[in-house]
Amino acid sequence: KAGELSHLQDMFVSINGVQVRLAPGVQIRDQANRLVVPTAVPPASQVKYVLDQEGLVRQVWILTPEEAQQPAAGSGTGGNN
Repeated sequence: KAGELSHLQDMFVSINGVQVRLAPGVQIRDQANRLVVPTAVPPASQVKYVLDQEGLVRQVWILTPEEAQQPAAGSGTGGNN
């Protein structure tokens, strides 16, 4: 999934304005593919993310401006990915 992510506090982030909890052991990768801690995520970052079975954020990739401009795979159908 894609969205706009901002760190709120502790293990909570906001994705598209909705508060979501980070999973234990979450991996957040910056634009250079380095692991970063949640507090190092720039506000309003464009990201791709994966949720676990409990709805917690398991993996996050912060997108470059070029990556954020590209349409999501399968976005031509009009449905949500």
